[in-house]
Amino acid sequence: MPTRDLVSRDLRRMALGEEAIDYVLVRRRGRRGVNFKVDESGLTVSAPISMSLAQVEALARDSERWILKKVAEWRHRQVPVAAWHEGARLPFLGGGLALRLFTGRTGAEREKQELWVRTPAGTAAQVQRAVVGWYKRAAKEYLAERLARLSSQARIAAPHFILSSAVGRWGSCNSRREVRLTWRLMKAPPELIDYVVCHELAHLRHMDHSAAFWAEVERQCPDYRALRDRLQSTDHLYRSF
Repeated sequence: MPTRDLVSRDLRRMALGEEAIDYVLVRRRGRRGVNFKVDESGLTVSAPISMSLAQVEALARDSERWILKKVAEWRHRQVPVAAWHEGARLPFLGGGLALRLFTGRTGAEREKQELWVRTPAGTAAQVQRAVVGWYKRAAKEYLAERLARLSSQARIAAPHFILSSAVGRWGSCNSRREVRLTWRLMKAPPELIDYVVCHELAHLRHMDHSAAFWAEVERQCPDYRALRDRLQSTDHLYRSF
């Protein structure tokens, strides 16, 4: 939703069960219902501008069991700390690449199951920048190919591909037929990447999450439910840098 519709964004706390839960309350013009979202940032509650705080929190208590369950799940999900030393393992297409460090002009290239990285001083910041740059180049080629192939298979005119650096979402699309995919997808297995691509292609026919939308996802990706569950349970592994 456009930023101009945002009225307020406040950090609050409420009692749910036996816990005091911090949450972000987002109010927007034109919103009709209340939505609860729990992710690595915690609980976000989106509500209409006209709804009182008491009403919002009463609805949250109606969904108390679900909210507390999701909060507990995220507390147990640990984003792995990225390492930038010689021999460190980098996730790539569901497998791994061993990091090899050399001194020289900044650059990176893949040699079989290794990523050779050159930096002037070998600092963690320099290595990280070189690695991320390589991932972005690899993603631009790989994701563009998968988007073209899967759109052809789905008999959908190929959309315009935009590479993103998003952390909070794997992909998105809009009415201008632009599909954005984050380079961080390159850490996930190919089948999970294809699920994300099919998800966004389905939005080109249904710009919502209606039953018709999910039927289109299933048409393109018959085992999408299992793949979606895998991605949701392991996505923290692909956000380490």
